[in-house]
Amino acid sequence: MLNVKNLDIQFLNKEDKSWQKAVNDISFRVEKGKVLGIVGESGSGKSVTSFSIMRLHDPESTKITGDIEFDKIDLLALSPAEIRKYRGNKIAMIFQEPMTSLNPVFTCGYQVQEAIILHQHTSKSEAREKTIELFKEVQLPRPEQIFESYPHQLSGGQKQRVMIAMALSCNPELLIADEPTTALDVTVQKTILELLLRLKEERQMAMIFISHDLAVIREIADEVAVMYKGNIVEQGPAKYLFESPEHPYTKGLLACRPDPKHLLKKLPVVADFLNENKEMAVAHLLENNAYTLQEIAARRKILYAQAPILQVKNLCTWYPIRKGLFGKTTDFVKAVDDISFDIFPGETLGLVGESGCGKTTLGRSILRLVEPTSGALLFEGADILSLNKTALRKMRREVQIIFQDPYSSLNPRLTVGNALMEPLQVHGVFDNDKQRKAHVLELLERVDLKAEYFNRYPHEFSGGQRQRIVIARALALQPKFIICDESVSALDVSVQAQVLNLLRQLQQDFGLTYIFISHDLSVVKHISDRMIVMNKGKVEEAGFPEDIYNRPQAEYTKRLIAAIPGR
Repeated sequence: MLNVKNLDIQFLNKEDKSWQKAVNDISFRVEKGKVLGIVGESGSGKSVTSFSIMRLHDPESTKITGDIEFDKIDLLALSPAEIRKYRGNKIAMIFQEPMTSLNPVFTCGYQVQEAIILHQHTSKSEAREKTIELFKEVQLPRPEQIFESYPHQLSGGQKQRVMIAMALSCNPELLIADEPTTALDVTVQKTILELLLRLKEERQMAMIFISHDLAVIREIADEVAVMYKGNIVEQGPAKYLFESPEHPYTKGLLACRPDPKHLLKKLPVVADFLNENKEMAVAHLLENNAYTLQEIAARRKILYAQAPILQVKNLCTWYPIRKGLFGKTTDFVKAVDDISFDIFPGETLGLVGESGCGKTTLGRSILRLVEPTSGALLFEGADILSLNKTALRKMRREVQIIFQDPYSSLNPRLTVGNALMEPLQVHGVFDNDKQRKAHVLELLERVDLKAEYFNRYPHEFSGGQRQRIVIARALALQPKFIICDESVSALDVSVQAQVLNLLRQLQQDFGLTYIFISHDLSVVKHISDRMIVMNKGKVEEAGFPEDIYNRPQAEYTKRLIAAIPGR
């Protein structure tokens, strides 16, 4: 169905007018009814390749050579009007960042309905009915209500499911899925993968599935192409590639994923497999890298002998549901419902649960980005809920948040350097901008970004690079406490391993305390001292990670663990 030959993509560097190669002479095929999985690190060229198939690059600043044939039609030779007949109709795409792909001024239902009316020429009522059916199919709760909701009113996982519904709305022959399950919890991820596979079988639909999660690729792909720095370094049937990888880069990607069965001090990264003495380095890393039971017990003894840094008591954050002419409150969405816990200095508390369970609302309630309905919040003994604006701003210097969607949390008109300097200027940190810039350059280096990125804008970075930028911004004020809201969910496994290692190292160096919010139980188990499992605004289960993972008590927790890919 799709035949890509000798694809070469270059982008114009606006600063020096030179052309920089992003994809280097790659070739692959996608057969009807088959799934090609493309894996690789952030910036390896995965999304750039998929955008070229859809012809979404700016022709003024992009050079594309080679052949892209779809049903023997050369897509690169089509006019803009001709390619629009294919785009969204015969070839559909699920984009990586749903918040920036959905129009904030239109309801979610309208946006899916619009695509159906445009390509299938149905009536408005028929398109509405089909949209609601699609919302049910991708397991969105209250589909009629979500039809009328705007993107900002949905959780990250719900927005992703709206994007999937939109991509499937016109029954495409080829579906390009760019990180389609990144923002989804494991149970919904499993459902979506099963849904995509079922639709592929029923419609004999071909699929390109791009993901940084090799466990997901293993479950869905027939063929796998591994990309590294714009090249395909290894390609073949999924079964053989995962069982007997040949390229060191592929071996590195497979080793970077946190293993729930072991508690490693440091996760392996791709660089460990690519250096000159890779065999010796990897053997040493894997041999001397696990925490002993004695070390874990000693850490817990120190942590829990302290006074709590944060106390959450009977916290409730409810949203009123208003109906009728005068907007009378008829019910409440209980996003956070009577939750209590303590967290201790230097501890990492993992918060896990399905999309919409209240994890993010809880994190934002602690910072009073969302005003709680009732309860008490004590940070170092001070009542957060009684602070005035001046005291609250001072407290927020000590308590930072890494937001879930990196692109929407960065100002598109500010360079990365200015975005990182801004909190330093607001809080009067350092004497002048020269000192602030030096601090920002150090921060960029700590999160594995180059100093030359200081003058670039957010749209010039990959999704994983943007996530590292917002992590650097959270660290800028040298806080005591950081709320990490899905801070590694958008990262490929290698960069995820680097960031998790970085967060742990920063915690050791500066005594940081974390609330780590994630839908990925493997990641939460790796980094957390304790875990809380949330469901429908309540605490379902709490305890030490190994107890919850190996001996879950609640049926809900058992379902979450059973849905982990590759378990």
